[in-house]
Amino acid sequence: MPHTHPHPLPQPHEDLQPHEDRHAHTPPEAHAHTHAPLPAPSREGTVVLEIGGELGALILHTGPAEDGLEIEVSPLGNDDHRTHAAVRPRLLADRTVHCAVISPLPAGRYTVWRDHETGAAQVDVPPGGVAELRWPPADS
Repeated sequence: MPHTHPHPLPQPHEDLQPHEDRHAHTPPEAHAHTHAPLPAPSREGTVVLEIGGELGALILHTGPAEDGLEIEVSPLGNDDHRTHAAVRPRLLADRTVHCAVISPLPAGRYTVWRDHETGAAQVDVPPGGVAELRWPPADS
């Protein structure tokens, strides 16, 4: 008997959009490739962070205008080793927030990139913890 989901699954379509899946680029490249459509907005309690030991996570808080934007990060001093995540709406009990969640990340200092050439901020990801940053940073 087929398994049924209580919530509808997103249906594929021909217009590919940015995604939530994280993957690295070495060296950095113009991000011209496409990805599968974004899944439906996350609901409260559905995002799992892989943290513990020397692994942490980064949450980049944005506004709704950044929905779908891919934000890249790299370890400080290692600009050629980038990873990214897409901004997605997160449905909470009393409001909707937009953010990108990058997990897991080895603990350490990271550059958050405004574009492929311009670093916009630095953030420390703690071991076994979560760093948070408002995007775009106010001083950039």
